[in-house]
Amino acid sequence: MRERLQTALHDAVTQLLSEAGDTAAPPLFALDPSRQPEHGDFATNAALVLTKRLRKPPRAVADLLIARIGTAAGLVARAEVAGPGFVNFWLEHAGWRGVLQGILVAGSHYGKTDAGKQRRVMVEFLSANPTGPLSVGHGRQAVLGDCIARLLGAAGWDVTREYYFNNGGRQMRVLGDSVRARYLERLGRAAAPPEAALKDEKLPWPAELDGKPVVFPRDGYQGDYIYDIADAIRAREGEGWLEEPGDRGFREEAEQRIFAEIRATQDSLGITFDVYTNETTMYAEKRVEATLADLRKTAHVFEEGGAVWLRATDFGLARDRVLVKSSGEPTYLLPDVAYHRQKFERGFERIIDVQGADHKDQAPYVKAALATLGLPAERVEFVINEFVTLSAGGQTVKQSTRRATFITVDELVKEVGADVFRFFMIQRRSESHLDFDLDLAKERDWSKNPAYYLQYAHARCCGIERQAAERGVPLPAAEAVNAERLALPEEIELIRKLAEFPETVARAAEACEPHHVAYYVRDVAALWNPYLQDGKNHRVLSDDAELTAARLGLVAAVRSVVANGLALLGMTAPERM
Repeated sequence: MRERLQTALHDAVTQLLSEAGDTAAPPLFALDPSRQPEHGDFATNAALVLTKRLRKPPRAVADLLIARIGTAAGLVARAEVAGPGFVNFWLEHAGWRGVLQGILVAGSHYGKTDAGKQRRVMVEFLSANPTGPLSVGHGRQAVLGDCIARLLGAAGWDVTREYYFNNGGRQMRVLGDSVRARYLERLGRAAAPPEAALKDEKLPWPAELDGKPVVFPRDGYQGDYIYDIADAIRAREGEGWLEEPGDRGFREEAEQRIFAEIRATQDSLGITFDVYTNETTMYAEKRVEATLADLRKTAHVFEEGGAVWLRATDFGLARDRVLVKSSGEPTYLLPDVAYHRQKFERGFERIIDVQGADHKDQAPYVKAALATLGLPAERVEFVINEFVTLSAGGQTVKQSTRRATFITVDELVKEVGADVFRFFMIQRRSESHLDFDLDLAKERDWSKNPAYYLQYAHARCCGIERQAAERGVPLPAAEAVNAERLALPEEIELIRKLAEFPETVARAAEACEPHHVAYYVRDVAALWNPYLQDGKNHRVLSDDAELTAARLGLVAAVRSVVANGLALLGMTAPERM
């Protein structure tokens, strides 16, 4: 419907310019759904952008546009000038009813497009380092990235889902040393840390092992999961690892076990990846070394104080950044640049990184380094999600990842279910801080829990179809639905909302903003659930066979759109609730 009106409006604009002797290309103008029903179905600013070229006041141009468009071959019921020169359009109900058949025919494919033309896009997300269970912040990244990948797939892109993690560097050494310390403690070879060490991460933990000092890492990883890994090693090795360094066997054991748990958490959320890769691979394949060598050949890299720097100020950034420390150790920036360079080498036309707020400062430097290498940095998109807080009983739950005093994704999913968890993580714009209201998430009443409210709309549709089957009323084929019988304003409003789904999906995919789909499905449910509550005026099954068929067609269309929307959010569409 919007495309048809857009075409009619474009033709009218072109004709008015031609009549005025203006043969230049028509200007760009907006045509958007009206926010309020009383303002029509669509509104345009075409008259406002034409006023200079036609040398007429905006409202006068608006009158000319309305006269030129007319009914647009039966599409437009009426049009009015609003405000300084906007034009509001009301479309014929018959046009909206025609949308219904299209939805019924498309079914599960409704909302999908070929905009991506099967071009290759990589979505890298979650990418949590294997140092502990997934926190709620990791959970938000996981759901956000998964939904973006689903949207891009629906928009016709060839999507590769990738998980990249840093399994080298200091944090992994600290992890190995933490497990080793707990292993020694279990063997009675080292004392438990003093209470002061538990209160202050910076306080070292001295102990003795055969007369040699054993120190718990100053900022070591704490929590029961470290003991679990140490216990498993002790059960298998006994005292055989007394001389094993933390950065070898202990680190490798911890990485494998923690990553296995991360994979299990992914499975519980219905998240899969096509590729897993890691930082050590970048070093093993000499990619970091080659990237540094090529960066050194450019005018944007220099040495100072024994360190190698990226002159990021050349790209408008506030300061330069170190690539290699004076000690010879690369910073996190260098392997990140090598990794993104590899993404281009693998032939991706679009690269999307879903990362937490702690990576916000890193992103522009990665792009600056890629530009230094002559790569199209503009094809790399960073989707940054802000932090997540957890509240219960009106109070914020204090958490510490390093101390492992936090609620894990597994614990939350067990408490509220995967569908509710996913919806709560995707219902707000990624750049917005998210407060996960545990009390609301645990609410079982569909009218209160926003996730259930969406699913209930689908379950109600399935329930009506079951009732029809029990009464021997067949579900009508698309061509058998006489949409002319859907004459109530609330029915036209429903169809109008259903017609917006493909554009909503396309917009959400292009902007990598899945929350648009969450808002949209909520809006559909907000129209549908009250419609069904009015059993007197909106009875679906009645003695009027033609009206029954038409309303069953509306039921099937709502069910299909809600199910398709829930699928893009990674949520199930229950048939009963």
